[in-house]
Amino acid sequence: MIEIPYNALAVLPPKTDLEIPSVLKACTKANKELAKLKIAERLIPNQTVLINTIPLLESQASSAIENIVTTTDELFEYAQDFSPSMSPAAKETLQYRQALYQGYASLKKRPLNASVVCQICSTIRLIDTNIRKLPGTALVNDSTGEKIYTPPEGEERLRELLVNWQNYLHQDIDGVDPLIKLAV
Repeated sequence: MIEIPYNALAVLPPKTDLEIPSVLKACTKANKELAKLKIAERLIPNQTVLINTIPLLESQASSAIENIVTTTDELFEYAQDFSPSMSPAAKETLQYRQALYQGYASLKKRPLNASVVCQICSTIRLIDTNIRKLPGTALVNDSTGEKIYTPPEGEERLRELLVNWQNYLHQDIDGVDPLIKLAV
């Protein structure tokens, strides 16, 4: 079990070479797919179809990773209005979609940063979320109860790490592809 908070988490950039052949191949493929999406966007007369559909399906897929499973039919049924009759899974998935929209809209005003991340988390969790101040957080295996990872703790340490992340993400001094940085 990992009981001690991992406050020695390394700062960015990583000391290892990120641009290995397999990563570069995946990055090239992802950039090609993004280019195709940009072209498709221009071909669709009503772009709200993309704006409304893709985030909904992405929210459904990312929710499924967390064992929050809902049907596409249910999501589209309640996409415009929350209803007391919708399942908790659909409600949570729609919150993810709302958070995704919120994040997208905020990127038009300012770059991705810790404040934006806290706002997005607040939307998902439906409570005001800020940098964690209390100790005791751990990632736990749901089946066994075993602690898998105990993240850094202490508000000051977390803020230092988040500032380091923001700087790494937005500085282009190393020439690393933004998709690789985003994955890191």
